[in-house]
Amino acid sequence: MDKEQIKKALEEVKKQPKRKFTQSYDLVINLKNFVVKQNPLDFFVTLPFSKGKKIKIAAFVDQQLADQAQKYCDLAIRETGFDKYADKKTGKKLAKEYDYFIAQATLMPKIAAAFGKALGTQGKMPNPKLGCVVPPNAILEPLVKKLSTTVHLTAKKGMNLQCLVGREDQPEHEIIDNILAVYNTVLKNLPNEEQNIKNVQLKVTMGQPIKI
Repeated sequence: MDKEQIKKALEEVKKQPKRKFTQSYDLVINLKNFVVKQNPLDFFVTLPFSKGKKIKIAAFVDQQLADQAQKYCDLAIRETGFDKYADKKTGKKLAKEYDYFIAQATLMPKIAAAFGKALGTQGKMPNPKLGCVVPPNAILEPLVKKLSTTVHLTAKKGMNLQCLVGREDQPEHEIIDNILAVYNTVLKNLPNEEQNIKNVQLKVTMGQPIKI
């Protein structure tokens, strides 16, 4: 898949009826030739440009990171306030409301005990692979910036991957580069790369998918 193919698909998508709101672009990658239940996919892609959606980040911290968390994150949960959020109902609401969770590494055992069930079932526990488990002397600003352009792709039962790659009001080259970043990362995570891809489609929120 190259830039010219993506550009042609974008042109076709843009011919569809306009809506009264700015729609998002979704990339759908349909898979084949492997058993996804035996080889579940779960990985992240950091896009070169915005995905067109404001994300919400919460941080579990103590006093060492509290000021930074309050400045750069949407919610800072101090160790002393874990009990306030740890009941089942509040924990589920937290998991639903926030996209990513950052954790101070020294607090991970307490975070796992208090929030593991609520966040774990939603795949929202602070992820060390994504850099979300940090030391007490961490600098949070670059991590928050990275998370704002990161998408999470999973396929554990169904044979497709889907994620946001931008919005209608973004420059075309940003959408194209975002799509290529996702596609190339997906290839690296498939057992047989291109042989495992049935097709790739692009769509807007209320539109019909167009094959790239």
